[in-house]
Amino acid sequence: MPAVPWTANQHMTALWLTLVAAAYLASFLLLVARRRPGYSHIRHTISELGEFGAPERRLVSLRGFLPVGVLLLLVAYLLRPLHQPEGMLALCIAIGYLVAAAFPCDPGSPLSGSFRQAVHNLGGAVEYAGGAIALMRLSETFGQPFRLAGIIVGAAIIGLSFSGAMRGIIQRVAEVCLFGGLAFAVWVSRAAVQPS
Repeated sequence: MPAVPWTANQHMTALWLTLVAAAYLASFLLLVARRRPGYSHIRHTISELGEFGAPERRLVSLRGFLPVGVLLLLVAYLLRPLHQPEGMLALCIAIGYLVAAAFPCDPGSPLSGSFRQAVHNLGGAVEYAGGAIALMRLSETFGQPFRLAGIIVGAAIIGLSFSGAMRGIIQRVAEVCLFGGLAFAVWVSRAAVQPS
């Protein structure tokens, strides 16, 4: 089996879906956050926009997290086999968003809480721990920027474990590393699938 078994069409579709998912998520979060009094992108996690009991919970779950998760699941499918780091990264991000859609966090997104919060945290752990591992594997091919991104995502797991004034910005930096790393890896590796 070749190292990168994708066709050029699959490859470009995966890239476009990744970019669409990232742009959609960013614009959706900006719009919904404006409707939530007191919400801060620096202090609050993304999940808190759709926390259990929030007026926008269903909107965030069904029109925010679910479409992003489905798009990244399609990317993972296109980039299979999933033991390839690009496919693994897409799948980990997809799991994080799909679990967040199905299991909204408790208010404030605490480290512990209800069963729903435990499952939500597990989805986040898959996204961030799996994403950090995938980025580190990508660094073997693409170099130090991916290693740094993996370290940042790994450190974000620790930063998000504490309630503090910077949880939102920590999470957003990790998300940029995950989505950016995926898009960049697919873009850079395009030469491997271009017809000669």
